[in-house]
Amino acid sequence: MTEEAFFRAEGEAYLANPISAGPWRASSLMGRAVCGLIGHVIEKDHLDPGFVPARFTVELFDFADFSPLTVATRRIRDGGRMRLVEAELICGGRVRANASCQLLRHTEAPEGRVWSPPDWDAPPPEQLIDDPTRPKWRFRVAAGSVGHIGLKRAWMQDYRQLIAGAPLTPFARAALAADFASPFSHAGDRGIEYINTDTTLYLHRLPEGEWIGVEATDHQATAGLAVGQVRFYDQRGPIGFGAAAALAQRKLAPPQRETTINEDD
Repeated sequence: MTEEAFFRAEGEAYLANPISAGPWRASSLMGRAVCGLIGHVIEKDHLDPGFVPARFTVELFDFADFSPLTVATRRIRDGGRMRLVEAELICGGRVRANASCQLLRHTEAPEGRVWSPPDWDAPPPEQLIDDPTRPKWRFRVAAGSVGHIGLKRAWMQDYRQLIAGAPLTPFARAALAADFASPFSHAGDRGIEYINTDTTLYLHRLPEGEWIGVEATDHQATAGLAVGQVRFYDQRGPIGFGAAAALAQRKLAPPQRETTINEDD
C-alpha cells in the first residue's frame, strides 16, 4: 500500500488527504472516508478479540471538510456478550456525523437450520478487470455496475491505507465499504441522483482477505426519498448486508397554497 492514505494522524486529530474528497463538494469528504475513520476509532478503542461489530450505523447529517477531525466515543453498555458504543465526528468546531456500533461476541451456534437466500455465483475478482473510472480503490464489475438497470455485482479492494502508517484491518475494510451501499443500490440510468443521509452495516463475521463483494438487492423510492439494500461478501462467502436512506438531489417543491372550495362551484 504505497498510495496516499485517506488520513494521517496528528496527535489526537486526523487530517484528511486530498484523496478523501467527495463527489458532492470539492471541499467536503466522501462518505466512505468518514465511515472508515469513525470505524477505525471505534475499533481502536472498543473492539476486543471475540467481539464482532455486528451493527455499525453512521448518521451523515452534515458535510465534513478538510479541517482537523476528531472522533469522540463512549461505551454505553459493556456486557459479556454485547457492547454498545456511540461516536461523534467533530470537524470545524461542530459535530458533522454520529454513529453507533453494536459489538456482539461469537458464541456456540444453536442446533437446527434457518432459511437464507442462496449465495451469489459471481466470478472471483482475479477473473475480472479493474474499472479505470474508480482510481481511489480497485473496482471490478461482475454484473451490471453502478447505474445499470438490473443485476449489479462487483468486487472492491481498498489498496490505500485508511490512516497513514496503520495496517488496514478487516473491520476498516468493511467500514470503508459500508457507504457504497447507497450508490450501488440507488444509482439509475441517469447516474447517482440520490445522496444518502445514513448507512448501516450488518456483519455476522469480519471479512477475510483484501476483496469485498457487493450485490445490489433492493431499491425503493417515493417522492425523492429512497431506501436501498446490498449484500456484502468476501471470497469465502456472505459476511452481511448494508442499507442506506437517501434524498434526491432536487430543489424542494413550493408549498401548496390552501384553497377554499366554493360550494357554488
